[in-house]
Amino acid sequence: MHSVKKAYPKTVYPFDYYALLFFTTAFAGWLWEVLLYLVTAHTFVNRGVYRGPYLPIYGAGCVLLILLLRRLRRHPAAVFVLSCIFCTALEYFSGVWLLWKWGVRWWDYSRHPYNVDGHICLTGAVGFGLGGVLLICVLQPVFNRYYHRMTIAVRVTLCIVFTLIFIADAAYSAMLPHTGEHVNTFFLAFSRQLP
Repeated sequence: MHSVKKAYPKTVYPFDYYALLFFTTAFAGWLWEVLLYLVTAHTFVNRGVYRGPYLPIYGAGCVLLILLLRRLRRHPAAVFVLSCIFCTALEYFSGVWLLWKWGVRWWDYSRHPYNVDGHICLTGAVGFGLGGVLLICVLQPVFNRYYHRMTIAVRVTLCIVFTLIFIADAAYSAMLPHTGEHVNTFFLAFSRQLP
């Protein structure tokens, strides 16, 4: 354990750390949206562009926040504000790109107050801020403990397996994105329930 800490100081992590963080949080994001749909619409929907159980936008957002904000762990207010800004920008540009690329909206906040072109809204931004605080101040230390309990061989094997599956899914979805029933209508249907 001592040698690992010496090889990788607190502010520098190896590639497999970020890869495993990406896959873990991409799966957590997928699980969150599936559970949200189960609670609100009482049906299972595999959310997102890909076929697998992950939403890359969550993984990318979490890796971005860890890279930029991990030194602010003792300043949750700053983490909240910056998470709102960074993740909302990521969601906006992702929504614009997906709409331009495939002509499909995987989310639509157009009926939510304070939205911009239906790609982002104030409620979502606040959620990203709270999620950023949870990630940086609570979950990253837990992730770190589990990460350092794994051997390098286990970490590398997991990275290779997850990466190969993800690349195959991404290549397939680049040609035929996942647009199954309800996958791009959830937020629109949910927003109709708002006053």
